[in-house]
Amino acid sequence: QRQLAAIASKNHGHSTMNPLSQYTKDFTIDEVLSAAPVTFPLTIPMCSPISDGAAAAIVCNATGLKKLKDAKARAMRVLASVIRTGSNRPATYLEQHCSRIGSQQAYEQANLGPEDMDIAEVHDASASGEVIESEALGFCAIGEGGVIAERGETTLGGRIPINVSGGLESKGHPIGATGLGQIYELMTQLRNEAGERQVEGARHAIAQNGGGISGVEEAVVCLTIIGK
Repeated sequence: QRQLAAIASKNHGHSTMNPLSQYTKDFTIDEVLSAAPVTFPLTIPMCSPISDGAAAAIVCNATGLKKLKDAKARAMRVLASVIRTGSNRPATYLEQHCSRIGSQQAYEQANLGPEDMDIAEVHDASASGEVIESEALGFCAIGEGGVIAERGETTLGGRIPINVSGGLESKGHPIGATGLGQIYELMTQLRNEAGERQVEGARHAIAQNGGGISGVEEAVVCLTIIGK
């Protein structure tokens, strides 16, 4: 539970640097642990709100890029895009998690690996989601998703900053706009326009979004890698 609280504390801390966050209140780990429970081991600050929001993007090929004129310098490349559906795998078959398989396919498409990612946005409807997805994306061994958060490796300035936007837990979860909102954050980072939450030198970024339930995992996940 303390590892989940470390994730929530981190993401709420990140949100204080994001003017577009729904919530911008900082929480210590102990404050997260002592907050009102939702269902053990989750407390309210570990869980995302349901939000109103919108996001938009311009997607084009090389021909379309020529028409953007002054905006060309701000364009980024979609290096990989993978959609996977969940399965009825046994709960203990963690190597078969749809996000894990999808991220491996995305890394192969991009000719990159998890070690090449400078920043990630993952679907953290609750803090436990970040544990699962940080492992699935290959940022640590299975079972260590909470450990790397507790060590500060996923905090801004750490080895692999995750949910620097504040994540769904504090930036907000506008459902249909959530995934594209993740892309907006990563584009902002790659353009070096993130202000005080900027990940220095960011060149490659990955977004993981999912929804629905299929057995013990998401019904559908989407993995996107973008880069300069």
